[in-house]
Amino acid sequence: MRAVWALLGGLIFGLGLMLGGMSNPAKVKAFLDLAGAWDPSLALVMGGAVGVGLLAFAYAKRQSRAWSGDAMEIPNSRRIDVRLGVGGVLFGVGWGIAGFCPGPALVALGQGMEAAWIFVPAMLLGIWLHDRFFAARGSSLD
Repeated sequence: MRAVWALLGGLIFGLGLMLGGMSNPAKVKAFLDLAGAWDPSLALVMGGAVGVGLLAFAYAKRQSRAWSGDAMEIPNSRRIDVRLGVGGVLFGVGWGIAGFCPGPALVALGQGMEAAWIFVPAMLLGIWLHDRFFAARGSSLD
């Protein structure tokens, strides 16, 4: 049953990203171009996502089990450190340059977008490098 919920969740998420334009790097870059031809439409998509997320987390906090039957595990850390800041900056710069973040990049890959065929392997390399040099050794930037 876990696989069914994962498939359903992934399909809904991917469809939402496509319909909202989040898998289109040109639309994302236009949203990030505050000084040029700014396209504010993704702000509505993000606002809607935040609203749905707030409702979902409020519901989830009252549950002991997920729909899959697994124990409900909601992160509770509020720590803001150098590692989080550096990661956020790198994520933002990469998003601004490529117009992709991980979820939409996978959707774009499935849509056959050429840019995603470059971005996704680079993203996977970055994940591997992180795991190789930070997570595996237990080291951090703080």
